[in-house]
Amino acid sequence: MSNRAIIATEEAPAAIGPYSQAVKVGNTVWLSGQIPLDPATMTVVDGDITAQATQVFRNLSAVATAAGGGLNDAVKINISLTDMNDFGAVNAVMEAFCSEPYPARACVQVAALPKGVSVEIEAILAL
Repeated sequence: MSNRAIIATEEAPAAIGPYSQAVKVGNTVWLSGQIPLDPATMTVVDGDITAQATQVFRNLSAVATAAGGGLNDAVKINISLTDMNDFGAVNAVMEAFCSEPYPARACVQVAALPKGVSVEIEAILAL
């Protein structure tokens, strides 16, 4: 596919599996799920769900910037939580990183996430 561009930045954690941080085709960018890894150390950040979600949105923002956009270009966000009781805290963090009108979104509770984290978030951007 000649119009497919792979997006990568050192400002977000390196992929921990066989995937790219993001893939851009035309004006659409698919951002891979981010977990609360510090990109400098590749370790999970310390702290509660607010600290974890904040790091996840920082990582997503860095990838979005590398793709030529930002989180306000998101048209869909998918959130996976290991505890749905964290829903409100993650909403508050999302409001700090995204402006109205907000993107479409799904939020699900899952049994487990990589590295034992509490949250993973992916996004689709339209630039």
